[in-house]
Amino acid sequence: MSLVLDPAAQDLLFREARTANTFTDEPVTDEQVQAIYDLVKYGPTSMNQSPLRVTLVRSAEARERLVQHMADGNKQKTATAPLVAILAADNEFHEELPQLFPHFPQAKDAVFGERPVRESSAALNAALQAAYFILGVRAAGLAAGPMTGLDFEGVRKEFLDDDHTPLMVVNIGKPGPDAWFPRSPRLAYDEVVTTV
Repeated sequence: MSLVLDPAAQDLLFREARTANTFTDEPVTDEQVQAIYDLVKYGPTSMNQSPLRVTLVRSAEARERLVQHMADGNKQKTATAPLVAILAADNEFHEELPQLFPHFPQAKDAVFGERPVRESSAALNAALQAAYFILGVRAAGLAAGPMTGLDFEGVRKEFLDDDHTPLMVVNIGKPGPDAWFPRSPRLAYDEVVTTV
């Protein structure tokens, strides 16, 4: 059985896509980011909780503050990418549930009244949304450089608050010279999928 999605789109989103390590200086506009969000917001999350929050790092001063919290191998690319996004999980996402999950507004307190339950659910579902975000960046014809090599607590203190947990930093832009490392191997279907 073949996929319905056009092969060129498959390549753009998956087969030819890589984590970018260099970028051109072509800016990423607010309109592009809005278009990315307007696409990826439809990706499913449990009970439509939608806990992902995005902080766009645009100013030189904020960029400098962020670079200080990146691992050494990630500092230069974060310093030079046209746009950097901090992706975080909102641990108070349940406040939006009456609007986002209107057929069960009591879920706010009945399911997510306890902070540890919210944190666990927010981490999983925001990670799903982060993956959608990366695909959305690719769908916009841009390259994404997602990174988890950073001081998470430092980034949280510098840019977020106690109700938000950083998940990753994503550099965004048009790929620059030598942007890609060689494709790393992937596991085969029968190494991943088991039928019982």
